[in-house]
Amino acid sequence: MSYVVGVDLGTSAVKTLLMDKDGKIAAEATRSYPLFHDKAGYSEQNAEDWVTATIEALKEVAEKVDASNIEGISFSGQMHGLVLLNGKGEVIRRAILWNDTRTTAQCREIEQTLGETLLTVTRNPALEGFTLPKILWVKQFEKDIYDQASIFLLPKDYVRYRLTGKLHMDYSDAAGTLMLDVANKTWSKAVLDAFEISPEFCPELVESHGYVGDLLPEIASATGLSTSTKVFAGGADNACGAIGAGILSEGLTLSSIGTSGVILSYEADKTKDFKGKVHFFNHGQQDAFYTMGVTLAAGYSLSWFKKTFAPNESFNEMLAGVENVKPGANGLLFTPYLVGERTPHPDPNIRASFVGVDGSHERIHFARAVMEGITFSLNESVDMFRSAGKTVDKVVSIGGGAQNPVWLQMQADIFNATVVSLENEQGPGLGAAMLAAYGVGWFESLEACASQFVKHAQSYEPNPEAVEVYSKIFRVYQQVYAQTKNINEQLVEFRA
Repeated sequence: MSYVVGVDLGTSAVKTLLMDKDGKIAAEATRSYPLFHDKAGYSEQNAEDWVTATIEALKEVAEKVDASNIEGISFSGQMHGLVLLNGKGEVIRRAILWNDTRTTAQCREIEQTLGETLLTVTRNPALEGFTLPKILWVKQFEKDIYDQASIFLLPKDYVRYRLTGKLHMDYSDAAGTLMLDVANKTWSKAVLDAFEISPEFCPELVESHGYVGDLLPEIASATGLSTSTKVFAGGADNACGAIGAGILSEGLTLSSIGTSGVILSYEADKTKDFKGKVHFFNHGQQDAFYTMGVTLAAGYSLSWFKKTFAPNESFNEMLAGVENVKPGANGLLFTPYLVGERTPHPDPNIRASFVGVDGSHERIHFARAVMEGITFSLNESVDMFRSAGKTVDKVVSIGGGAQNPVWLQMQADIFNATVVSLENEQGPGLGAAMLAAYGVGWFESLEACASQFVKHAQSYEPNPEAVEVYSKIFRVYQQVYAQTKNINEQLVEFRA
């Protein structure tokens, strides 16, 4: 039996998945590592912690089988994080992560310096999470460190470098740096020149399924793997999540409801222009792209509601009877802006609202309104996709929103699309394993791999009556942001 390994380097832990040719999980292992928040808005990690954890997790899964049969490894990784290396290939400061927010001033500098080039070339707005603002922050406030830096990497690329000794970055992760010409798949000379960044500062670009080397002897010894195990580049976590959900053709969209929520849609047309309203990144599939909208407090909104109003109940107990509440929650509306919002309103000051509360409402109405509000927020991205000419007719739902049949039907009705859940939901780690399976030659394409590895479970069709009701309520929902923006800005000074 032959195997591949998908390594998913997350923000709190690394997870390894050992998969066989049938797409079945033979073993899995997880190792966590610390986060450092030295100041408000700071979020950093030690890159060496990633390496140690990954080696330990690889060793654990390799012990479950004859490790000589593990043919390939590939990676998924948290996006945007800045890792700086000196000329000797040594890390010279802790990595600054995607959720670090210290770089607002640098984002404004990028906007002012690049003007229209920002959206026409990088295809994304300047947000604190991206990599270029972090580079400029280090250049401004830690110039001695910046002057030592020879090259930058993203988190998973550093781990892969330590395993192989080779420096590369794939297109899907590079798209989140704000330095890539996304459509033309090259480092942007215009962006690099504007900020006096040398091309040599940027690693060589490769496809996500690209072979980048073999394991170093010392790594093979530490993990129990063979030095002949092939290593493939891998991709950004969202790109790998799309692969792991089978989002590999036009018309397929991913709805992921975790703590935050993501709507991600396959895009074959590199000229499609969303004017920065949604993210536009390179896919892990060669010469493809994906568009993505983000709801900051998706599942978090329901978790907040449970913690606040049903702390001693399970989610199932809290939601019991929610299916008996008609669409619209009896005129009650919720906007899930508990921590601000990203798409289509990048606003850190906006906050959540319940609108339309009256004396007839019971807790179950509020619970239904929260579920609907989260889904309405995700539908703002779907609505923008369709307005730009995209087809959204089948949505693969993963995460917490895929665990509840009522919520799955609600998504079908609000998105007005067929919604399907997955039999074996493994997220980005599965996508990484699929890239390895494709890379070693098990399949002739990622689509062929997906037909074996990705299995749909239940399917939910939109109910025409509910679609009509939700269509009207959604237009009301879209008015709430503008109506409450000024109020929330005035309330900022009173927040603890």
